[in-house]
Amino acid sequence: VQLQASGGGLVQPGGSLRLSCAASGRTFSRYVMGWFRQAPGKEREFVAAIRQFGSSTYYADSVKGRFTISRDNAENTVYLRMNSLKPEDTAVYYCGATKLDTTSQAQYDYWGQGTLVTVSS
Repeated sequence: VQLQASGGGLVQPGGSLRLSCAASGRTFSRYVMGWFRQAPGKEREFVAAIRQFGSSTYYADSVKGRFTISRDNAENTVYLRMNSLKPEDTAVYYCGATKLDTTSQAQYDYWGQGTLVTVSS
């Protein structure tokens, strides 16, 4: 599975962005998809994940209520809608894929290249 993340950019505090992660291949629906982020000088951390057919979603406490993960299996794409963005959301955002029902990045087998989100006035 090859993943291509996009949609990052510069946004003011309180603004919104939608990230996309397009996957290659015909097996996208077999994978749990996750979003992770790495802020400058920090380790990569979990943001959100969604099960294969969207039956369950998981969020880090820091983004709960502001971010929404969704997927379109027909389009082989997973999305991350980010609202009420804060400067502390500034990071490179990565999408990942795993066949396990997990939010642990160590269990993710495939990764996109990352897309930079900068929240600043």
